[in-house]
Amino acid sequence: MKKKRGAMQGNQEGRAMGQDGGGRRMLVDAAHDRLEGLIVDGTLAPGRFLSIQDLQTISGLSRTPAHQAVMRLAHDTLMTIHPRQGVRIAPIDLMRETLLLELRADMERFLVRLAADRASPAQRRQMRQIAMALRNKGGAMPIEIFNPLDLRIDRLILAAGGEPFLENTLRPLHTLFRRIGWLHHAHIEGRGDLSETVALHAGVLEAIAARDETEAVAASDRLIGYVRQMLETLAARIDPVLLDSSLEPLDLP
Repeated sequence: MKKKRGAMQGNQEGRAMGQDGGGRRMLVDAAHDRLEGLIVDGTLAPGRFLSIQDLQTISGLSRTPAHQAVMRLAHDTLMTIHPRQGVRIAPIDLMRETLLLELRADMERFLVRLAADRASPAQRRQMRQIAMALRNKGGAMPIEIFNPLDLRIDRLILAAGGEPFLENTLRPLHTLFRRIGWLHHAHIEGRGDLSETVALHAGVLEAIAARDETEAVAASDRLIGYVRQMLETLAARIDPVLLDSSLEPLDLP
């Protein structure tokens, strides 16, 4: 009876979503953002195996949006799907992400030039407002507050650039490195102060808002350089279990 009821609910949900394409996209986008956020902050730990039901329970999502969000996250290499078994949260491979950072660096240079040239007056006002908020908070901003704001910054700059190919490629890269930032600030002793990363993000926004393409590229390069330092610090100091929870912990007497 429970299986039948669950199937009926799933069919009803699917029909409702199918009747409203816009509503369906909003549900799937919200589900994607919810699961992505749980990956970034380590609630869904790297290397962890889960069923779709596990994801629903942890996230509070219903079946169809959760399933479609998983498909998108797998496409973004944040999860791997194991048929009839469930999904695995992608472990963090620091060597791979160091390589991908160089790809991101080149694409970010192109993006910030586009954004500095193409941003609308409203987008420039938003950039200045966010930059001012970042400057005012400085190192007092906790990572739990900064990460959602960082996501908003990324989306704003991508929208200002107005190039869908860049958005489709950079969006998953941004998520990978947002997870790196979380690990660095939350798990490396003495790195909880966000003053530097906050200032670097503000600098990118201010340069784009001012239509200064040269400074926007320089500010982007400084931010990428800081991320490179984070990767080096993690490689030297992070507990490997935090990179892949399926590893056996080193339990010394």
